[in-house]
Amino acid sequence: MGNNVRIITISREFGSGGRSVAKMVAEKLEIGYYDKELVKQVASETGFDQAYVEQAGEYAPEKSSFTCAFSSNATLGALNGMSVDDFLWVIQRKIILQLAEKGPAVIVGRCADYILKERGDCFNVFIHASMAARADRIVHLYGETDKRPEKRLEEKDKKRKLYYRHYTNQEWGMSQNYNLSLDSSFIGVEKCAEIITVLAK
Repeated sequence: MGNNVRIITISREFGSGGRSVAKMVAEKLEIGYYDKELVKQVASETGFDQAYVEQAGEYAPEKSSFTCAFSSNATLGALNGMSVDDFLWVIQRKIILQLAEKGPAVIVGRCADYILKERGDCFNVFIHASMAARADRIVHLYGETDKRPEKRLEEKDKKRKLYYRHYTNQEWGMSQNYNLSLDSSFIGVEKCAEIITVLAK
């Protein structure tokens, strides 16, 4: 990749197609792609259930003993006085830093843009879309629930905003925090991937 870019981070609104964009970019550039694989690594190292890590790694910290049900006794002993959320953050941060050293890659979400902010070889992107487009997308992908799709989107976005603010002291989605912000409902998922690929090269 050109312009000294080695790592591309993709942050995204729920339902914007950001994950699809990230996968396309990684395939076009033939570089590593870390999304579910990152979750697996965090789960493996912490001993927490993968489904729990996937949620806790992007949603607002919650003070609850219920989280103990998703971990082993060895994990609880390793917390060393930290909250479960802070423990997960420390491990997640360590793994993201290791992945960035490993080689060129696309990393999805998990505050990777902030965690890697000291590196000069990162290209940070935020993918967003209109509420109507996101609502259509999540119904198509995940089906209907008893909640309106707009309500589901609002709740997910709120959790991501709170989590991001808690660990970065920055505003999630604010354009100044990224090198590029794209509206996938306006230009399309494929075009987003194309633009990012061209700029990364």
